[in-house]
Amino acid sequence: MANVLDLRRRIRSVKNTRQITKAMKMVSAAKLRRAQERALQARPYAQMLTSVLESLVRRTDLFNNTTGDVMHPLLVEREEKNVLVVVVAGDKGFAGAFNSNIVKAAQSFINERRGQGQNIDIEPIGRKARDIFRKRYPAAVYERKEEHYDNDLATHIENIRHRAEPIEVTGDHSGLLQKIGFDEVAEVSRSIVERYTDSEIDAVYLVYNEFKSVISQRVVVEKLLPIRKLGSHEITAAEEMTDEQIEAAARAAQTSGVSVNEPESSEIDAEAKKFGTSEVDYIFGADPERLFRHLMPRYVTTQIFHALLESVAAEHAARMTAMDSATNNAGEMIDALSLTMNRVRQAAITKEIIEIVSGAAAL
Repeated sequence: MANVLDLRRRIRSVKNTRQITKAMKMVSAAKLRRAQERALQARPYAQMLTSVLESLVRRTDLFNNTTGDVMHPLLVEREEKNVLVVVVAGDKGFAGAFNSNIVKAAQSFINERRGQGQNIDIEPIGRKARDIFRKRYPAAVYERKEEHYDNDLATHIENIRHRAEPIEVTGDHSGLLQKIGFDEVAEVSRSIVERYTDSEIDAVYLVYNEFKSVISQRVVVEKLLPIRKLGSHEITAAEEMTDEQIEAAARAAQTSGVSVNEPESSEIDAEAKKFGTSEVDYIFGADPERLFRHLMPRYVTTQIFHALLESVAAEHAARMTAMDSATNNAGEMIDALSLTMNRVRQAAITKEIIEIVSGAAAL
């Protein structure tokens, strides 16, 4: 059994750890509030964009009257032979099972599609997803090809893909979550849209943690492309929170001053939803068909942007809950160690008294 000095050292060490976990919990709670506010502020723009597109759909013929083909390539459905999976995880740890749950959901989806004979491209967002999938699968190999025209006055550069394995990692966006900007997300979205338009991939799925509130979140696999219905999320798989997780998250939110209720829609959201729903003949500055073709890629960018915002909020909520549990566990460990130390000290005192009494009796 450890002596009193060793137990005191352990108690001091656990107390220092508890201070760190408590500070991390409060930091995560503050970042969670900011992440929720940012996601809420971005909601009216997404709702208005969806309403504009829905209004344009009613004023635009999506099918060519001559050929019968779909007018926009993002609406074209093909047989899913090459599938892109965008996995959104976190950049840091100490968030409980947040990253492992997302990776597990993505891996389950990849195994299912690979069993159907499909080729899988993985686009990880976040350092944790990148590190895990790079260990499991090889990176895609591209060959840079340059063609010169008009006496070398014009140059065409093209990256040619050489697929060696059925499952490959095609991108690296590990720093995107540190400061999510719409322009950076638009660059990622542009690459995905171009690959889908060029028929390099036949479908795009998004794996992330959908966040509505601290106690209302789930890991989902959402089909991003092709677009079937504007304004709706096509969820192909979802993993809900357990009762124990909900209880732990609610306890952590209560002690951190974070609301567990889902933020209510603002008046701006309500006005955005009304646009395009009434029977009013809106006047657009450009041809509706041209606007529709221009706004569809932006709609995809908005979907990815919101997924990243929700994933960041969910990561902070998971880290807040994990640090709250660690703080409580540290407190329980301190109580147990203090009780053990008192018993050891009492035993030592009793032993000394017995030795003194026995010595006095011998005299």
